[in-house]
Amino acid sequence: MKRKMKWVSGIVFLCVMGFGVYFLNGALPIGTGYSAKYICSQVFLAGRNPEPVFEKDVKPTHVLFQLVKPVVDEKNKTVTAAAFGFWKPMTAVYREGCGCTLIVDTDRDKLKSQMNTMSLYEFKRTDEVWPLGEGVDLDRLPGKVSREKLKKAVDEAFAEPGPDTKRNTRAIVVVLGDKIIAEQYAPGNDKDTPMHGWSMSKSVTNSLVGILVKEKGLDINAQANVAAWQNPDDPRHKITLDMMLRMSSGLEFEEVYGPFKDATDMLYTAGSMADYAAAKPLIAEPDTLWNYSSGTANIIARMVTDQVGGSLAACHKFSKEALFNKIGAYSAVIEPDASGSFVGSSYMFATARDWARYGLFLKNKGVWNNEKILPDGWMEYSTRPTPKAPMGEYGAMFWLNAGEKGNPDHRKFPSLPPDLYYCGGFNGQIVAVIPSRDMVVVRLGVTHDTSWSHEAFIRQVLDSIEAD
Repeated sequence: MKRKMKWVSGIVFLCVMGFGVYFLNGALPIGTGYSAKYICSQVFLAGRNPEPVFEKDVKPTHVLFQLVKPVVDEKNKTVTAAAFGFWKPMTAVYREGCGCTLIVDTDRDKLKSQMNTMSLYEFKRTDEVWPLGEGVDLDRLPGKVSREKLKKAVDEAFAEPGPDTKRNTRAIVVVLGDKIIAEQYAPGNDKDTPMHGWSMSKSVTNSLVGILVKEKGLDINAQANVAAWQNPDDPRHKITLDMMLRMSSGLEFEEVYGPFKDATDMLYTAGSMADYAAAKPLIAEPDTLWNYSSGTANIIARMVTDQVGGSLAACHKFSKEALFNKIGAYSAVIEPDASGSFVGSSYMFATARDWARYGLFLKNKGVWNNEKILPDGWMEYSTRPTPKAPMGEYGAMFWLNAGEKGNPDHRKFPSLPPDLYYCGGFNGQIVAVIPSRDMVVVRLGVTHDTSWSHEAFIRQVLDSIEAD
């Protein structure tokens, strides 16, 4: 009997060990890929020190990252991360003008070749008053602003409410009308530090689509031009660009960040993120289910790339010349995947002031310096609740505060105005636009817990300014 029990125990032990190796073998590329890509962008694009980036930003994200060891190659501008220093290594490479990309299903030389026809844009900031230049005067505020209340709101945004909290607010910019009335940065960050917007990138992807609607007559109600769906017998053939913008395509996609989940598998193991997402089957008839999906955003980003020439260089030029340079957001970079398509779901960087410029551009309904960049009615379309979003919380790649149909008080942020809409991203990123108060509020940071509240902070800001 004892001998039999030993055999059973041995088999159980081997099974547990085998499962552990299987799990780690599948899960570690997420940890090593995330670490390599994140650190690469923060070091070579944002100019930060790799050690605090790994310790403060990366490690608290998931327990798996405790096993990861990153190595930064300053000369070749790469970051390689591996578990225990050798297992499942992943490498990200920095390319001037387009940030960092994980080397997946390709090599460094092929990634470099994508840059052969790319133009780099250099612009000198002027001393003109923001937003046209960098002139910001926080000493003279409009009379309806309570300096004391506003300062308290901003100071509290940078405070840690407890000894173990990890708000890690990095930047705050508040715009009233077209004037910055509050601005503050955490140590090691300033007005020139590009910051990661994560899913705020989706809203920018929406704007690029809007420009194509205006400039090229792109029809968002036509069947989506996705190669994998062209067979009329394919049920995905019915999906339109409009449905994807509203996250109502019906495509399967699990927006969960962890091992063996769609979102992380796509971001850290797929050479072409659009292909990964486009291969997913339907889980519902198109336009019958709202399902927030980074995969859908990357299919749209590929469609944008195809519309403007099909190459990384062409899409880079389009984004700069059609949007970012026009609104003075010269720091803005949307990083591409290994296939050369923008990661329109997640990988835009910009300074806090440039994120605020984008918010001001939205508040002005796509008009900048008297130039109409977005088509008539585009922002109304983008901020109209998609029918299947239960609380009226989503439009077309923008989060809303509209509330449940027929019950507007049942909304995401009950104490904030119902016309508020926003770009939102992982770790507590937000560009909030409040048309009724003529305001834009930007908060950037790396929050690892539930200690940050967009609603509480924005409420404090609103309470510091007399309503008209």
